[in-house]
Amino acid sequence: MLWVLIAEDRSDRGRLRLENRDAHLAWLADSTEHVVRGGPFVADDGSAMTGSMLVLDFPDRASVESWATGDPYLIAGLFDSVTIKPWREVIRPD
Repeated sequence: MLWVLIAEDRSDRGRLRLENRDAHLAWLADSTEHVVRGGPFVADDGSAMTGSMLVLDFPDRASVESWATGDPYLIAGLFDSVTIKPWREVIRPD
């Protein structure tokens, strides 16, 4: 089942995001069987990353929640909020 995880960064995000970026990317690289798509949200002018969005493949919400606790960004306290929603893909142009 597909899930979307939306994480909004805290307003003082800059340093926390940069300090934990390599660990976050390595953690995602170790999860390729679950990560379908993902990337950061950016400011309107593209000057800064402001959050994250991941499309994940897990059997249930509990599995997503358990997996997400290992995110170095979450552990570092980068996020102001995290939302997890079930998602059904309908359009896929590629």
